[in-house]
Amino acid sequence: MVRLAFDENFNNDVLRGLLRRNPALDVVRVQDAGLRSADDPAVLAWAAGEGRVLVSHDVSTLTAYAYARAKAGQPMPGLIEAGPDVPIATAIADLLLLAEAGEPGEWEGQVLYLPLR
Repeated sequence: MVRLAFDENFNNDVLRGLLRRNPALDVVRVQDAGLRSADDPAVLAWAAGEGRVLVSHDVSTLTAYAYARAKAGQPMPGLIEAGPDVPIATAIADLLLLAEAGEPGEWEGQVLYLPLR
């Protein structure tokens, strides 16, 4: 099972829906880890240190920082981007699939986009 971290501004309805469907998921919100208002590079560094795939709505800047980490040879366990138009039910189903079927390290250096197609 993949460990997930949710960016500060991620829709909490999605997170609650995920945990209703599978309470055993290993998820943490970055603000609960003491990273409230941390910049994107700091959040990515923390997620890498924790071995967590980061989930975010921030497709405008976070993706560039994630690719920069990977290009520099720094750990980047993965980034899952869900744009603002992705329906909540779709985000829940896709994230549940990725978390339950994925293996740790599977998305190292990669950025995935929801909805899955």
